[in-house]
Formats: sequence, C-alpha cells, structure tokens
Amino acid sequence: MGLRGQIFALVYDRQMAKAEKAGLRSLRAGLLARARGRVLEIGAGTGANLAYYGPQVQSLTLTEPEPPMMRRLQRRVGGEREVTVVRAPAEELPFDDNSFDVVVSTLVLCGVEDQPRALREVRRVLRPEGHLLFFEHVRAEDPDVARLQNRMNGVNRFLVGCDCNRPTLATIEAAGFSVTWLEHTGVPKAPKFVRPAILGSATVSAAVSATPLAEDSAG
Repeated sequence: MGLRGQIFALVYDRQMAKAEKAGLRSLRAGLLARARGRVLEIGAGTGANLAYYGPQVQSLTLTEPEPPMMRRLQRRVGGEREVTVVRAPAEELPFDDNSFDVVVSTLVLCGVEDQPRALREVRRVLRPEGHLLFFEHVRAEDPDVARLQNRMNGVNRFLVGCDCNRPTLATIEAAGFSVTWLEHTGVPKAPKFVRPAILGSATVSAAVSATPLAEDSAG
C-alpha cells in the first residue's frame, strides 16, 4: 500500500472513533463473546478487537499483512497478554490444517485481494465444526443503495482499499460454510454506501471440511 498504507494506519483509529462510540464497540463485544479455545483473527489491523476477547480464549493469534498496520498492532499488544502476531495475508495463512477452533474476521473481507481464496484458507485452518465469526461490509439489499455503492466503489477502493459492494454472505456460503446466526446491521456513523453490514457466525461440518478443495489442489 506504500504511502497510502502508512497514512491509513496512522488515521484509522481516529477515523473509526465516532463509529466505535456510536455502537461499533458493542457489536464487537457481542460477537467476540462467542470466541473460545484457539482463536485466529485475520486482518487484525490496529488491534481494535483486543479488548473484547474473554478468558475463554485459550490462545490468540493475530494476522495482518500490511507493515504499517502491523507495527501499530504490535505496539497495542505490548505485554498486556499472551498474543502471537504474524504478518500474513488472509489468502496465505501460514498455519496447519485444523489449527483453530474459531476464526474472527471484522471489516476484513471487503479489502482482501481474493475473497473466495481467503475464505477457503479460513475453512482449511478451522477444525471440523469450528466457527467463523464475522462482521463485514456487504452489498446492500436496497437497490438504490446498491447502485450508490457501485458508483462510489472505485473511489472507496482507492481511498481505503475497501470493496463495499461484495456479496460476502454468498461467498461465505460458497466456501463451504453453514451460517448458524446472522444479523443484518450497519456500521454506525458510516456513509450510506458503506453502512450495510452483516454480523454472524458460520461453521463447517466435518464432512465438508474433509472434502478436498478443488480450487486449491488444481493450482
């Protein structure tokens, strides 16, 4: 991301402060109360979720691909808790199959280069019956808002690296996940075209997780 990435990392927490105060903190807390056991968070950014992991989390691994974000993440982790920080994109997770009980993704799948591949990697590193916890931008169900998203998406991608109009829920399901809990919600205080969001949990059955990933094995 170069200079843009450095600036984005510098202003991210300040940019999100109003949204956090207006309800995003509560959404994070409610979602992460479900995290337990061996937990992986992809695209951890500056560490906005750290405060909401409870004692039921046995181990916490955070990945972040961008060096400017990762430096801020490492400072935030500090010595507060036993956390492993790894530089890695969601599309190439450096972990063995079935390594985690839970994978967390908050406002990440809008920005990955290859969303289907990232979700296949999440599925791979989750144990059978493991859970994906997610809070993500999505394409609006309202046709007028969806058209606005299409018009603004190029600008949004250039400024913050976010494709706000992706059919993320459909992509989660296409990756072999079954959604077990879902709320259609919004990012507080966000512009109308990036407000639509989903909050939920999905699991992959033992039968599905044992199925070879044809897309990956072909490569």
